[in-house]
Amino acid sequence: MSDNGCGFPAPGLNSFLFKPLFTVGGFEFNKVMLLALVTTLVIVVFFSAAFGKARVVPGKLQMIGEAGYDFVRRGIVYETLGKREGEKWVPLMVSLFFFVWLMNVWSVIPLAQFPVSSVIAFPMVLAAIVYITWVALTFKKHGFVGFFKNVTGYDKSLGAVLPLVMLIEFFSNLLVRPFTHAVRLFANMFAGHLMLVMFTVASWYLLNSWLVVGAGVSFVMTMAMILFELFVQAVQAYVFVLLACSYIQGALAEHH
Repeated sequence: MSDNGCGFPAPGLNSFLFKPLFTVGGFEFNKVMLLALVTTLVIVVFFSAAFGKARVVPGKLQMIGEAGYDFVRRGIVYETLGKREGEKWVPLMVSLFFFVWLMNVWSVIPLAQFPVSSVIAFPMVLAAIVYITWVALTFKKHGFVGFFKNVTGYDKSLGAVLPLVMLIEFFSNLLVRPFTHAVRLFANMFAGHLMLVMFTVASWYLLNSWLVVGAGVSFVMTMAMILFELFVQAVQAYVFVLLACSYIQGALAEHH
């Protein structure tokens, strides 16, 4: 019986907690970690199989791999960084895109049914990779003084408001940017999974009560939510990589 006395087992944070599958030296390995590991293996195996023996006339697997690779390369990287500067960043961005996307897709795959990105540690690590790359590239491109101007938005034409603008830009770029980059992905996947669980549990709950018609409505909503989540999952992968590219573009930009 739930706290509200109606018997409906409302989903909550318990939907994001998993018991360890096994423990090694005090380190607990759970379902989320397993899905993250499988994600990595699937991506490595797929692209190895697709491009390991690439042919001039591609087979079906190679065609799918090329389509995904070109989508990220031309649709995101080239559009943001240009072909000349962007080419060297394509491998990283393709890896990020498919890793984020597949981590999200697990939420609608039977037996898995959980988006890895809804555990904030994973988006934080990916955002940290982008953040460290951006900081290192900015230092390398502009040096210490140029880095300072880059992250503070230094522009002497701003006059008296320049110190305030620099302070805001400094905290925005060095503190807020990595946080929002991670939380944007995490929050969308967290909320989406919670909604899916709620409608799924509601369908089963209503089916076992006198509100059978309500169960049908809830089931339709569940199917609609799955389709919507499939769209959101792809969009979040796209946005994550697009932002990563925009940060790289900002590191390469000249500031005077």
